[in-house]
Amino acid sequence: MKSEKMGTSHTQQIKQLKRIEGQVRGVTKMIEDRRYCLDIITQIKAVRASLATIEKKIINQHLNHCVHEAVQSKNPKLTDEMLEEIKELIQSARFS
Repeated sequence: MKSEKMGTSHTQQIKQLKRIEGQVRGVTKMIEDRRYCLDIITQIKAVRASLATIEKKIINQHLNHCVHEAVQSKNPKLTDEMLEEIKELIQSARFS
């Protein structure tokens, strides 16, 4: 996977992640306070849903920007690398 800076700005996702950090701290406090188990589970599900939303947005941005740029570059090696990454992402999503 590529790790060098070539991605898009994810400013909005950073704001959302900071909000999720607060939610996770809230879940921790609920556990420490020995809150009702189903209330804790409800909050954990909310955190997971928020993370899934961010994941979808980042995937869409990746396809619309990074992959699009690779295809437009007409560089077969770069395009193949991007396609391989997408295949790996899809494969890992099937088993998670």
